[in-house]
Amino acid sequence: MDVAPRLGWWQQTWRLAAAAAMGVPAWLSTGVLLARGQAAETGPWFFIGDPLVALGCLTALWWRRRFPLAVALTVAIASAASALSTGAALVALGSISARRRPVEIGIVVLAYMTASQFAVGFYPVQSPPGSWWLQLAFPALTAGIAVAVGMAVGARRVEVRSLRDRAESAEREQTARAAQARALERNRIAREMHDVLAHRISLVAMQAGVLDHRGDLGAEESRVLVRGIAEGSHQALEELRDVLGVLRADPGHPEAPQPSFEAIPGLVADARTSGLDVTLTTTVTGTPSDAVGRTCYRIVQEGLTNAAKHAPGAHIHITLEGSAGARLDVGLRNSPATTGSAQPPASGFGLLGLTERVDLVGGELDHHPTPDDGYVLTARLPWPNATHEKRT
Repeated sequence: MDVAPRLGWWQQTWRLAAAAAMGVPAWLSTGVLLARGQAAETGPWFFIGDPLVALGCLTALWWRRRFPLAVALTVAIASAASALSTGAALVALGSISARRRPVEIGIVVLAYMTASQFAVGFYPVQSPPGSWWLQLAFPALTAGIAVAVGMAVGARRVEVRSLRDRAESAEREQTARAAQARALERNRIAREMHDVLAHRISLVAMQAGVLDHRGDLGAEESRVLVRGIAEGSHQALEELRDVLGVLRADPGHPEAPQPSFEAIPGLVADARTSGLDVTLTTTVTGTPSDAVGRTCYRIVQEGLTNAAKHAPGAHIHITLEGSAGARLDVGLRNSPATTGSAQPPASGFGLLGLTERVDLVGGELDHHPTPDDGYVLTARLPWPNATHEKRT
């Protein structure tokens, strides 16, 4: 494959000038070797025709990268009639060698060697007896040098092109990784904001709905609900501030502590205080890992949030079962709604984000309505032994 870069006018000019300079010694040495009597036999060719042929060869070199084989053959054959075009022939041979195609190189070398033998007979130069080997060795040596230099230049071009392609590929991969990292971070922040805020806002909306639809509440019950709304709104603002602090990437802002398995009873207690009818049954022995415990907490939180949104007044029963070495089963079942109220707008990301969380820890999530218009949310989370986790 030809990977030669395009040359500017200055690069072309100095290469052509170098080709002309290499031909001058050959032309001058031919003129010195010509006998005075024989120089007249050449007529004006040596001083006029030879330079004109060399000029044509130099002009042809301008298109050597567009028509490499044709230009190289033309210049090599023309060098038989012009000693001054020897430099142009060597440059053309080096240029074709940079393509690193053995067949093309062999054809041009053969043409150059043949032309050099014709050049000896073209000018009546007196040669000592037995010098035929010198007439073959010198063109072969110059052709070998031109081929070696051209091959080296071609190998260098391929290496530079390969390094450039690798750099471009690495830059594209880095850009893709950065874009993926940004997308993952946005999704993580979206999940975090949903998990943190949706639960609090749902409880506040439920308490406000009770105040709006229950006209038979006493003063103390109303104060409890109002106080719950105020506390829930304050906690929602605090949690929002924590999430935004992480979003702004403020080094001085500590990241909010992540929920754990031990915080589930407190979560249920807060929901019960806010007015939800919740019961918790647990037979879990031991403490799961942080990742599994945090996922379990988010499952319970999402189940309570959805029940508060879509089934106001329903009874919610939460079951936790499992032990180390087996798995952790989480189940939430709510009865049908007992009161009708305007439902808050649904984001549609809660169960989707929950499915992603469960998949990350290698678990399974299932959710579906029940025949009595209730709803069931279950999850099966892996819980390997602690010794197995350390080995892996």
